[in-house]
Amino acid sequence: MRKLLAGLIATLTTLVLGAVAVDFGAAIYAEYRLARSVRTAAHLPFDPWASILSFPFIAQAAHHRYKEVEIRATGVDQAITGKVSLEATLHGVDLRDSSWLIGPDATLPVGKLESRIIIDSRHVGDVMGIKDLQVEAPPRESNDATDNTTESGISSGDGLVFTGTPAAAGFDKRVSVSVDLTLDGPNQTTLVFTPTNVLTGPGTADQAVPQDHTAAVLAAFTSQVPGQKLPFGLTPTSAGVRGSDIIVEGITEGVTITLDGFRQS
Repeated sequence: MRKLLAGLIATLTTLVLGAVAVDFGAAIYAEYRLARSVRTAAHLPFDPWASILSFPFIAQAAHHRYKEVEIRATGVDQAITGKVSLEATLHGVDLRDSSWLIGPDATLPVGKLESRIIIDSRHVGDVMGIKDLQVEAPPRESNDATDNTTESGISSGDGLVFTGTPAAAGFDKRVSVSVDLTLDGPNQTTLVFTPTNVLTGPGTADQAVPQDHTAAVLAAFTSQVPGQKLPFGLTPTSAGVRGSDIIVEGITEGVTITLDGFRQS
């Protein structure tokens, strides 16, 4: 009896592991095909990272609906900043008019769509002319477990901490400045950085600026970055910092997309 039971358990285990392996393999192939399709449709020079979330995968494919899909492309060339990263999260992807292997020409109804454009500190600094720029979230949000960050972990745009050497102001020491980030222009695609005051104390460069240099230092941290279009043309709903990156995010519901909209510029 024990041998029979042990054999049955071994057989069931083999079948379960085999089913998991098949499901995992199908998911990997579908993700590969999705990455290739986004590359082709959006004219990317490389395959983006693509993930079809939730288990089991085959059940989702059989029901012609993916619960959640993520697409990320890092280091995408852009005329204004040099490089950006693009992200999109698709919730409730309807495959009834497509295939479980999403092609480059697919039309996809999506229950909820999130998209983000990400610019790291280095490339923001290149636009400003501050080569050692470091960007951080407002101190109250970095240190508070009940902060104002979004579900994606993005801070508010008020009181960001920019630290760097404002050489254009004739000042050769690293300073920290409080900067407000707002959005302007067509479809809110221009990032506007407005410095408000020099910061000193813990968590900053702790470098005072003489009064006769203050206006020039603040001017060095003043900038506008146009042309920051979100994947799939979403209108931004929030902008701030995550880690040391500037992130603009848009969220909408009940839209139909095509993959060529992932890269807007």
